[in-house]
Amino acid sequence: MRNLLKIIAAVVVLGQLLLACAPAPVTAQATAPASVGQGAAPAAINIGATIPLTGAFAAGGAQVLIGYQYAVDAINQAGGIYLAEYDAHLPIRLIVKDDGSKPENVVSNLEALYAADNVAVYLGGFGSSLHSAAAAIAEKNQVPYLGIAFAQYDIHQQGYQYLFSPFWKSPQMATDVFEMLNGLLPEGQRPTKVAIIHEQTDWGIELGGMWAEAAPTHGYEIVATESYAVGTADFTDIILRVQQAGANAVLSLPVPPDGFTLFRQMAELGYTPEFALVVRAPDNTPVWIENLGRAGDYVVLAPGWHSSMNYAGVAAINARYQAEYGSPALAQVGNAYAVIQIMADAIERAGALDRQAIRDAIAATDLDTVTGHITFFADGTSSVANPLVQIVNGTQQVIWPAEFSTADFVFPAPPFDQR
Repeated sequence: MRNLLKIIAAVVVLGQLLLACAPAPVTAQATAPASVGQGAAPAAINIGATIPLTGAFAAGGAQVLIGYQYAVDAINQAGGIYLAEYDAHLPIRLIVKDDGSKPENVVSNLEALYAADNVAVYLGGFGSSLHSAAAAIAEKNQVPYLGIAFAQYDIHQQGYQYLFSPFWKSPQMATDVFEMLNGLLPEGQRPTKVAIIHEQTDWGIELGGMWAEAAPTHGYEIVATESYAVGTADFTDIILRVQQAGANAVLSLPVPPDGFTLFRQMAELGYTPEFALVVRAPDNTPVWIENLGRAGDYVVLAPGWHSSMNYAGVAAINARYQAEYGSPALAQVGNAYAVIQIMADAIERAGALDRQAIRDAIAATDLDTVTGHITFFADGTSSVANPLVQIVNGTQQVIWPAEFSTADFVFPAPPFDQR
C-alpha cells in the first residue's frame, strides 16, 4: 500500500510541477485569429489542455496529464512537428490549466487558452460532464477539440464540427457488456437479473437507458433501476432494494468518490453481486484499491486501453511509467498519448497553424496509434477497441475480447467476507 501511495503522490506532484513550471503565455490578444500561423515561425505550437487535477476526477486527470506529457516529450525530442507553412520543425508547447473537475472552470479555461494563449488545438481531461461543457466552447471559437475518457454519445449528435473523441461511447458499452458475458459464460450460468445504478446526470441517464434497452435482446432482465445524485453519502436504501429485487449483476458508472462509497457500503451490508461492471470509478486502480482494499477486487471496468495491448509505442510508454511509478502505465496514460499522436499527425498534414485546416485534417485521420488504428466518423466519434478489464488481486487483467485477454474471467465474484 505504501508503494501505491507513493505512486499517487508522485502523480499529483507531477501535475503541480507542470502547472507551476509551464512556460509564460504568449501575449494576449483581444480577439484570437482564425489562423494562428502568420508571419515568421513562432517559437512553438501552442496547445491548450484543461484537465481535472483536483476535485472528483483528479485521479483520472493525473493519468491524462502524464500521457499528454509523455507524447509531447517524445515528439519534441524527435525534433517537433514539421510545418510546410514555415518549412520548419516546431516543438509543442503544452499549456495546462486545472479545471478542478468543474464544468464552469472548463469553460473559463478554454476561453483563456483561446484569447490569451492563442492555442491551435484544445485537449480535454477526464469525465463526460467536463467534455460536454467544452464542446460548445470549441465550436464557438472554432478550435478543434480532442477528448478521451469521454463516453457520452448525445453530445456528438448536436452537429458540432470541432469535437473529436477517440474513445468508446455509450451505444458501444450498452451492448459490449452483454456480448462479453454471453461470450465468456455458458447459457444457464449467466447473471441474467440485472440492476442498473446510475447517477442523475445526462450521461448517467443516457447509458442507463441504453443498458435497459439492450438487456432483453441479449437475454437479460432488468429487475431494478436506481438513480442518485452525484455526491450521495448513503446508498443503503438503493443497495437493499437492488438486493431484494434479486439482482445478481450490477451495472454502474459512478465518479470515483461515489464508487468508493457504493462498494464500501455494499460490503458492509453483505451484498455481493456475482458480476459488477463499474465504469469510470476504478480506472485509476491504485486509488480504487487504496480506498476499498479487497472489496475493490473482481469488478469489471472499461478504461479504453490496457498496457498489455501490443501496439507500436506501448513498450516505451510502459518502460518510462515503470521507471517513474513502479508499474505498467494506467489506462488513460495510453489514451492521452494517442490523442497527441492524432493531433501531431493532423497538424503536420495540415501544414499550417490554421485551425480550420487542422480540424479538417483531424476529421480525415487514418493513423496507427498506441491505442490501435484510428479513424473518425462524421459526428467526431471513432471506431476504437473497448477492452473490458477485471481487477484481480489489485491489478488489472484484460478478460475480453479474446485477442487482448491476459487472464480468465473470475466468475462469480467471491462474497466480500470471503476475500
